[in-house]
Amino acid sequence: MPGEFLKALKENVLVFDGATGTMLQKFGLKPGGCPDELSLKDPAMVKRVHSAYVEAGSDIVTTNTFGANRTKLKEYGLEGKLCDINIAAAKCAIDAVGGRFVAGGLGPTGRFIEPVGDMTFEEALDVFTEQAEALKKGGVDLFIIETMMDIKEIRAAIIAAKSTGLPVIATMTFDQTMRTVLGTPPESFAIMAASLGADVIGANCSLGIEGIYNAISAMGKVVDTPFIAQPNAGIPFLKGTETVFPASPGEMAAFVPKLVDAGVRVLGGCCGTTPEHIKKMGDVFRALKPAKRKAPAFTALAGRTSFTLFGGGMPPVVIGERINPTGRKILAQEIKEGKTAAIRNEARQQAQGGAHALDVNVGVPGIDEAPSMKRAVFAVNENSSLPLVIDSSDPAAVEAGLRAVDGKPLINSISGEEKKLSAILPLARKYGAALLALTLDDTGIPETAEGRLKVAEKILERVLQAGIRKEDLIVDCLAMTVSADAKSALQTLKAIRLVKEKLGLTTVLGVSNISFGLPAREVINSTFLTMAIAAGLDSAIINPNNKAMMDAYHASLVLLNQDVRAERYIKRYQSMEPQKAAEGVKAAEPQALDTAGRLKKAVIEGDEENIVRLVEGALGEGWDPIKISNEGLVPGLEEVGRLFACNKYYLPQVMLSADTMKKAFTRLKQELKGKTGPSLGKVLLATVEGDIHDIGKNIVATLLENHGFEVLDLGKNVPAARIIEEAEKNSVDIVGLSALMTTTVMEMDKVIKQLKDRGIKVMTIVGGAVVTKEFSDKVGADEYGGDALSAIEKMKRMVKERA
Repeated sequence: MPGEFLKALKENVLVFDGATGTMLQKFGLKPGGCPDELSLKDPAMVKRVHSAYVEAGSDIVTTNTFGANRTKLKEYGLEGKLCDINIAAAKCAIDAVGGRFVAGGLGPTGRFIEPVGDMTFEEALDVFTEQAEALKKGGVDLFIIETMMDIKEIRAAIIAAKSTGLPVIATMTFDQTMRTVLGTPPESFAIMAASLGADVIGANCSLGIEGIYNAISAMGKVVDTPFIAQPNAGIPFLKGTETVFPASPGEMAAFVPKLVDAGVRVLGGCCGTTPEHIKKMGDVFRALKPAKRKAPAFTALAGRTSFTLFGGGMPPVVIGERINPTGRKILAQEIKEGKTAAIRNEARQQAQGGAHALDVNVGVPGIDEAPSMKRAVFAVNENSSLPLVIDSSDPAAVEAGLRAVDGKPLINSISGEEKKLSAILPLARKYGAALLALTLDDTGIPETAEGRLKVAEKILERVLQAGIRKEDLIVDCLAMTVSADAKSALQTLKAIRLVKEKLGLTTVLGVSNISFGLPAREVINSTFLTMAIAAGLDSAIINPNNKAMMDAYHASLVLLNQDVRAERYIKRYQSMEPQKAAEGVKAAEPQALDTAGRLKKAVIEGDEENIVRLVEGALGEGWDPIKISNEGLVPGLEEVGRLFACNKYYLPQVMLSADTMKKAFTRLKQELKGKTGPSLGKVLLATVEGDIHDIGKNIVATLLENHGFEVLDLGKNVPAARIIEEAEKNSVDIVGLSALMTTTVMEMDKVIKQLKDRGIKVMTIVGGAVVTKEFSDKVGADEYGGDALSAIEKMKRMVKERA
């Protein structure tokens, strides 16, 4: 009933179910068992859960398939039963709901997508498509994608679910900092999910109802998509040996009006929310009138950790143009050779220069552009948080870039040419990209502003027919060379005004072509930029490290009242040396780094490509491996930790630096000739019995090795007896225990008690999504892990104090 669901969504508020897992545990699910298999082994138990929520007033129930994808089922040896499990789960729900809606539940795979992890985007897309098709075959009405942490993974899941033709609800999980584990804010997720056509978006898990409200309020500033809220029943704590969710049904129901005001049209619950919670929340929810919301008029782009808004009356933005091999021999040669050093440097420098998005073009004659584009996008994403512009005339390269990006990009470009429209519009629709449109068609570039307006009208019509929002079309009115036609600049400026006034579209301009063939080009360029901004230009493709252009940009914002209280302008010039800023004197070139500085910089920037060469250079200078590690590599990793602690780096950059360290250490081990070198200590890591989640533990293991620890990783779902045995046999210094589920955290208590009872002299540290400092103290652990880098620093301190 996909049409019926969308109709019901438009006409009414809808109530989802609550915590299926909580209820299954209440009815007898054993810790460590596969919840998804219950639909085959004990369908009566699953139906009992669904029926309890239906009786509580749920309009929609979720299939018991949170982990029923190929990757997660493989952990239980059940991947061969994927289709059977998903179809059985759909049948259980359909039998129980009595005509209400059934949502096919899609959860995370437990792996990160490259370059953060080892799963390709294509593999993730295939995994989710397989599960979505099985659920559709089972008869679900819609999909709900839940508890996602990786913006790339949820992109794949939304695309897969949308390919079935059924409606899609998509949620991510955020922590108290309003970021996911990988650093994505609610706004970036909302921009991306809305652009992919998700019918409802929102937040679930990890937070109580107030935290979910905060996340959704942030989303409401950038999209007008209907929202779903699925909060936990508060933040869990231990009462004796029982995990308790503190928020009562009445307390959660009292907060519902605020959710409605924020735009929530679908309300459910996550961990700890019982049928009683759903009933009381639903009763309040249905009695309230949904809030009216205004559709945003601006264009929005998103990266993994940031977003950019422009058009619709907002201040214009700068799109960095420097990642383009045209006329740049060194960059072109690097692209041919599959290298990315210059691309990474340009990404960092343009971001520091004040760009708001980065254009990525790898169009070198004679290369296979698609893999080069993928490589370049990875390099830029790893070295800048800015949204990207995928710039290519090759549809295969455009698609490769769209698959590689972290959020919502801009495609550069389409035009009124039929060939381009038919090739690129489907890609933009599928991958949720905005479009840069050149005002030319099969007859060429119109000489007049009116002619370019007509081309823009034609493109807009086709864009809307393709199901792409008007706000996602950005029109380039084309800067023609003024030395060849003295009137061309005036026609371009007039075209910008017409496109803004007649069509209400966002505009963009590649500025520098205007001055071709003239001396002192930046004088012409900067003056023309000011004139274009005054005419209504919303975004400029320029070099953000060109002082004259950025001076003109910032001055224009002040003079046109687009820089409130001249705050941007003042901030820019306060950061410069006053005398040099006033005189326009170029700042001195930075001094060349010494060997230690180059090694440190490579680790900080995650320069996997060159780290081995730099290590070999240090060896050639007579440095021994220990000196290379202690004076170059480790200081770099320590700086990464500092950047992470002050929210300038996020987990993807941390993992990239860790991988760079790994390559460096692999090379150094060849010099040690079998020797291990000094070790900070020996750490045993394990996810406790009954818990099959290990992403966090694996990250900690990687970072520990790079900080000089020996690591014994026992994996996941590890019995207490084996942890005790291995800790004693290997004389480890620290036992690190991980758990993600509220039902398994007490295994930590069991392990710690047995270690003490056996008299094993070892320190303990605990961590995981549901673990708190209070819990750590309660079970007698020596330390609470917190985030991965905090855990590393604590373990370094632990072994130092013990020594």
